[in-house]
Amino acid sequence: MPGLAAGATPPQWCDQAYNQVWGTRTQACIWSTVTYTTYLVTNGQRTTTGQANITVMQYNYTGLGRYAHQIDTSMYSGWGDATKATIDGQATLTGPCTRNSATFPAKPLSPVNSWNTGESFFDSAITGPATKGKCKTQWYLTFNNPGYDPAVVDYSMNEVRCDNATAGRPGIGCVIPWAASNLVYTRTATPELADHVAKAQATGLPSRLTRTEDQTVIDSNRTKACGSAPSVPGKSCDEYPIASSQQGLNAGGTRRTHPGCGFSGVPAGTGPVGVSVCMIVVADNNSQGGTNTQFFRRERVLQDDPFNVVVQ
Repeated sequence: MPGLAAGATPPQWCDQAYNQVWGTRTQACIWSTVTYTTYLVTNGQRTTTGQANITVMQYNYTGLGRYAHQIDTSMYSGWGDATKATIDGQATLTGPCTRNSATFPAKPLSPVNSWNTGESFFDSAITGPATKGKCKTQWYLTFNNPGYDPAVVDYSMNEVRCDNATAGRPGIGCVIPWAASNLVYTRTATPELADHVAKAQATGLPSRLTRTEDQTVIDSNRTKACGSAPSVPGKSCDEYPIASSQQGLNAGGTRRTHPGCGFSGVPAGTGPVGVSVCMIVVADNNSQGGTNTQFFRRERVLQDDPFNVVVQ
């Protein structure tokens, strides 16, 4: 299975994902607890005969055109007949994907703190160029216990998007679209670019941006920020937030600048709305374009996806 391994160990940060999904661009986790209770009814009187308290961790991870929905269960405490149960699972789906394989054979809940793992792998079923889609995958866990009716609980995830729409990267790939990766500018490779971005963020402009692929918006952002840039030999206009984000001047606000940036008549400013402009060396500005393109391609950052801009 390309890029995916059976019985993967969830990352350590999954421990923090109690009742809420945590994720990176290629992984997502959530865990919760459930109580399985056994009881008998005699002459209309219900008597509890056991309880098992169970941790359930769900884990999505992605590969090229394939992704996994793994589920791990562990009884952390219990008593009576409930601890004698076995657990098994069935994986289902809705949306543009197909189930490649799934396995969760019947396993005993006991002993305490032992882990049982169910694994399901799904392939994207999107077709044609410039397409994308999300699939909801679901596990049905069944508790079986001699003398008691089966009990079923279900868990689902809808975190993964697969696409064949990433410019410059033909073929299908899958990511966690709401998780933001870091677009990094380094002071070593592009010192003037990095300095400008750092100053812009220090005035309150956001480091978390949202991608736009709308060329009209991109052109508007650039024109409004740099259309009246001064002529400075060996330098060109840089704007932040970047033109391929939805936080540019097309969304409103005004320009601001900094000492030494070459923009006379443009004031300083603060706050999260607007754009910072600065004349920086052409080499840094040209390098930025390549860095941005490679980042969007590598991380499959599409329209409306978030990303972070980081200076190192």
